[in-house]
Formats: sequence, structure tokens, C-alpha cells
Amino acid sequence: MPDVMTLVSPVDGSIYAERPIATEAEMNRVFRLARDAQKSWAKLPLETRIDYCLKALDAMLAMRPRIAEELTWQMGRPIRYTPFELNGVEQRTRHMAKIAAESLAPLDSGLEFGDHGAHRYISREPLGVVFVVAPWNYPYLTTVNSVMPALMAGNTVVLKHSDQTLLVAERFQDAFDAAGLPEGVFQHIVLSHDQTAAAIAGRKADMVAFTGSVAGGAAMERAAVGTFIAINLELGGKDPAYVRPDSKLDFAIENVADGAFFNSGQCCCGIERVYVHELVYDDFVAGLVDVTKKYVLGNPMDSAVTLGPMARARGAAMVREQIAAALRGGAVAHVDPKLFPFDREGTPYIAPQVLTSVNHQMAFMTEETFGPAVGIMKVRDDAEAVALMNDSKYGLTCSLWTEDLDAAEAIGRELETGTVFVNRCDYLDPALTWTGVRDTGRGAALSPLGFHGLTRPKSWYLRRAPV
Repeated sequence: MPDVMTLVSPVDGSIYAERPIATEAEMNRVFRLARDAQKSWAKLPLETRIDYCLKALDAMLAMRPRIAEELTWQMGRPIRYTPFELNGVEQRTRHMAKIAAESLAPLDSGLEFGDHGAHRYISREPLGVVFVVAPWNYPYLTTVNSVMPALMAGNTVVLKHSDQTLLVAERFQDAFDAAGLPEGVFQHIVLSHDQTAAAIAGRKADMVAFTGSVAGGAAMERAAVGTFIAINLELGGKDPAYVRPDSKLDFAIENVADGAFFNSGQCCCGIERVYVHELVYDDFVAGLVDVTKKYVLGNPMDSAVTLGPMARARGAAMVREQIAAALRGGAVAHVDPKLFPFDREGTPYIAPQVLTSVNHQMAFMTEETFGPAVGIMKVRDDAEAVALMNDSKYGLTCSLWTEDLDAAEAIGRELETGTVFVNRCDYLDPALTWTGVRDTGRGAALSPLGFHGLTRPKSWYLRRAPV
């Protein structure tokens, strides 16, 4: 096993960072410190824990220019966009701070009936040590979803970040150190996959919060077999959009394009398949193709670039193969890659693509693509759209584009998904819970339910002895 983790930048293929992988002794020390610090951390008033988190947020926001440049070099998102990931970090952290007291408040069950009524209530207790295993595609946003509420709830946290975004974990550490967090309350560590599995199997933590691939989620579950450790999994997606004939078409086109191509399509809730009513199908396809051709693919450090490279060349290769297989099966490509000179085989730079004449026998419409490519199918009515949207092993979000909100709610009740968006997509609202069905994972993040997933219920029955 290599003793160094290497981060290769998709911008130019250079080595951007290298960090030593923790030894077994170092790993044991980190988790032991977290365990030792947890009880005293949990005894602090909730307001104090929240204050530490808000101070860390302020410290992170002060690093915005540095973080933005590092993020572009690490995973390839254009520099014109990377400063704004911290906007979401701020929004989510402040919202979680706002709802923490209510979310963690005891559930008062009142007095027992009878002559000697007892007071009954259920409190929320921290789980202990939360092990956060974070991905690279939205490395600050996905991490904050678990780290901040875990700490507010009285847990300690050990963060293991993706090898593609090693520096993100260090910036979280810098922020919490600047906030003056007690030793052991928040730590980051560089681990291999095998070490991550060993930490879980060895019960070094009381919960694992994992965001990543379906295969990665399965590995988490295998490691946890027999340990009874709680695992929250946010995995893959093949998120659909349905454009009804009463939609504001220009608005739908603009937003579906953004939902499909932002972050080079590397978003678990990005739009990967679109079902369009036959009455507006031709106009929608023409409009989406026109918008797609206006993207600027290039070096993401250039402020004029709107589409950067994918984070890894192997990811781009998989997207190219999915497209090629669909074309062999009869799909029609509407965007000539030659319009994008930076598109080069064997590199992470790949042109955006729109395919029609696709079907659900193609992997392109059923397997996660996770790249800047989208397929469009014509449908006759709402019922056909619902059937196709539900024909997936995933279920994170879906979006409906219509002016009839009553119809949207009726359709939404038929959809098997974690979130229904109407006239919006590729978005996460911290007031709503982030969850999914089937291979998208299990558990919930954000909202009061996110706090519940990071705590355990404890029942209380208080009765005076009879006189």
C-alpha cells in the first residue's frame, strides 16, 4: 500500500498536493482523542457548541479567495463559480444553528394517567463519534451537511475526505482551529479505502456519514456488518425532469441546461434524463441544444470558461463510452464535439452533449452518467412521464416544469423519489431533508430529521413514590 495520497489536478494533470497516509497508530490516536473529548463536549451548553460552529464558519468565509482557487485546481470547477460554494456552506450552517434548539428539544409526552401520574419525555442524546467520509464533487457542501449538525448535537467528528479534494479537510481543520475548538472535537485524517473499512469494522466511531458512489456505500455496509454502527448513505442518482406543455419553455430550457451541465454534470442531483411532452418536444430540444452550444469549455482558471474539465480522466472516459454505446444503439447526438476545441480523448476535458432517440434499454438512460450529457425522450402524457421517471434504481430528486401546481402535486405523489422540485432543479434547501430511495441510499441529512439521525432517543419516566 502506498504511504502517500496523491492529488492529480484535472486542470493540467500535474500533482497538486501529496499527503502522507495515516499509520495505524495515528489512526487509533485520532479516534481515541475523539472518543475522549466527546463527553465533555456534549456537556457544554448547546448555545456554546453552536457559537463554536459559527466562529468556524466565519473563519472559513475569510478564506474564500484561497478556497476558491484551491477548489478549481483540485476538481476542475471554473473559477467563476468556485467562490460561491461557500455561500451554500453559510446558508446551511446558519439554518442548522437556527433550528438546532427546536430539533434537539425533548419530546414531552405529558403526564401518565392515574393517581400517581409520572412525567414522561424523550430526549435526544448524541451518538458519540461521527466518522464523516466526504466526496469531491461538492466537497464543502456535502461535508457541512454532516459536520456542523453533528457537532451542534454534541458529537465529536473525524473527517476523511476524498483523495481528489485533500485540501478541503485541511481548510475545515483550519477553521475549527481558528474557532478554538477543544482538542479532539474535530479532526481530519488521510486514510486509504482499506483503513476506512478497518476503522468502521473496528467500531472506532458510532456513526458513519458517507456520500459517494453506490459501490462505496456497499463497501461501508460490508465494513459495518455486525457492528450495529449507524450508517447514513447518500449515493447515486439518475435524476429526471418532466416538461409539461403548459411550462414556461424558455425558463425550463435555461434551468434544465444548468441542472444538467453545471459542475460538468458531476452532481448527484443533476438532471441526467428529460421527458418532454410531445406538444413542446421539438421546441424544447432545439432550445436546449442552442443553450448547450453556448457553453465555453476550457481551462477553469480562465474567468470566461463556463464548463471545466471533469475531476478525473476515467470519469470522462466512462461518459464517452456511455454516449458511444447509445449512439451505436440508435441515439442521435445534437452537439458536435468539434465545436469545443478543448475536448480531447483521454483527458478530463469533454464537450457537453444532448442525445435524443434514446430509450431505457440504454445504459445512458438508466445508469448514472455523472458528466455533462443529457438524454431527452418524447412522452404523450403525464402517466407515461411518471412511468419513465420511476423506471430507475435510483431516486434522489426529480423536477417538474409546469404552471399547474395542483397537477404538479398530483404527479409528485406518484413519483418514487426523495425530493420533488417544481420549476427548480439541482438544488438543496437546508429546511428540507436530503434523502432518497432505493440505490440512492438511506437516512436523512439537514432539517430537523438530520439532527435526529445524528442523535439517539432516550426515554424518561419520572414518578414520585406513593406516600
